[in-house]
Amino acid sequence: MTEQRKTGWLRLAESDPIVRALDTLLRGAGQVMFQDSAWTGLFFLLGIIWGAWHEGIPEVAVGALIGLTIGTIAAYILAAPKEDIRKGLHGYNGILVGCALPTFFGSTLVCWVLVAAGSFFSTVIMLAVSRFLRTWKISAMTGPFVFTTWFILLASYNFAHFKIVGLPHPDLPVQPSDAMVALPGAEAMMQAILKGISQVFLIGNDVTGALFLVGLAGASLPAAIFAWCGSAVAVFTAYFLGASGGAVANGMYQFSAVLTAIGLGTTFYSPNWRVALYALLGTVFTVVVQGALNVALAPLGIPTLTFPFVIAAWLFLLPNIQFMPESHRSDSPSV
Repeated sequence: MTEQRKTGWLRLAESDPIVRALDTLLRGAGQVMFQDSAWTGLFFLLGIIWGAWHEGIPEVAVGALIGLTIGTIAAYILAAPKEDIRKGLHGYNGILVGCALPTFFGSTLVCWVLVAAGSFFSTVIMLAVSRFLRTWKISAMTGPFVFTTWFILLASYNFAHFKIVGLPHPDLPVQPSDAMVALPGAEAMMQAILKGISQVFLIGNDVTGALFLVGLAGASLPAAIFAWCGSAVAVFTAYFLGASGGAVANGMYQFSAVLTAIGLGTTFYSPNWRVALYALLGTVFTVVVQGALNVALAPLGIPTLTFPFVIAAWLFLLPNIQFMPESHRSDSPSV
């Protein structure tokens, strides 16, 4: 997209309330990976729609649109700062809730009611968590999405009208029986990396991952590079530690690492060699946290979602190490 077209779109968004609303929603989708960009959001939505259709779960795409819209509307109702709303900072948790609940509950009336309510709740939690964390100058990340979805998933085991279709069976953790014995070939490695990127939205599809990368590159080439490298580093780390080969092939050890790599490498610090090294360490740590949370949550029968990223990002930002931070404030683009 040329600068002229960007300017034209922004001018149109300033003058037309319908276009402005669309621009806000697209930015909310883009903020899942820290991009205040309608272009990025458009490609993220295209990737979700493609992946949901290809995987035979179109309700995930519908849930994403509902969650994004209601999460943003909730911010207006709750009188959140208008600047934050325009940046999409109150839409990204809602879109993730909208992707997650149909994945685990299918298409039922209870599910759709919870998608709407959960998206609204995620904005309430976003405001609460952001206020709490402001003291330490870190942002909520995807914590509101995780907390909202965890509460709903745990509640599903207590209510008979939930239709559970995608949750892991509660069980005691055991070491993987299909641990990776060798790195995959080039084609399989490419698919694992791309699926790791697509799994940020709970979709395991390599074409979706490629569309996400295009969306990232359109707003920030460094963000696209760090996303790719973060997923690749996670694959190597998971192989070295002996993770389940099937889980790695489906991107399950990579998606939180992707967010950590983008956040530490390009969003909260200006890229340089020290920042790249710090982001690398944070990415490796995220994979370890992923494994630890897999064990901790296995008896509860709920997934980690993006909480490994949230923990790693919070811990690696709290020291406030001086790498010439570009933005290290609670009102920054905050996945």
